[in-house]
Amino acid sequence: QVQLVESGGGLVQAGESLRLSCASSERAGSSGAMGWFRQSPGQEREFVAAIRWNNNRPYYSDSVKGRFTISSGNARTTVYLQMNSLKPEDTAAYYCAAGRGTILSMMSDPRGYNYWGQGTQVTVSS
Repeated sequence: QVQLVESGGGLVQAGESLRLSCASSERAGSSGAMGWFRQSPGQEREFVAAIRWNNNRPYYSDSVKGRFTISSGNARTTVYLQMNSLKPEDTAAYYCAAGRGTILSMMSDPRGYNYWGQGTQVTVSS
């Protein structure tokens, strides 16, 4: 069973930065993907960013494009999310996700992923 552990969340003021980390207990296959979703109370889980392992190509939601950067570590076991210029609307629980064989059309869909971390809270105050 793949286990994902997120870290790096916290409380920051608007305009500041945070870097989230996700560590996987197992190495993903080349057809897989890892990414980040976020969810606020009463809202659906929202896609943030992801990397597809076959080409390391990043994908971003429009709401974070230009502010957030996703990157990968070695061996397809780690992924990072550098969050700059944070806004109060970025406040959410952030979840790391891993997919065994995520097709391109499902990169931004939670149904394209098989494993989920417990989440790390990001709170941005104004």
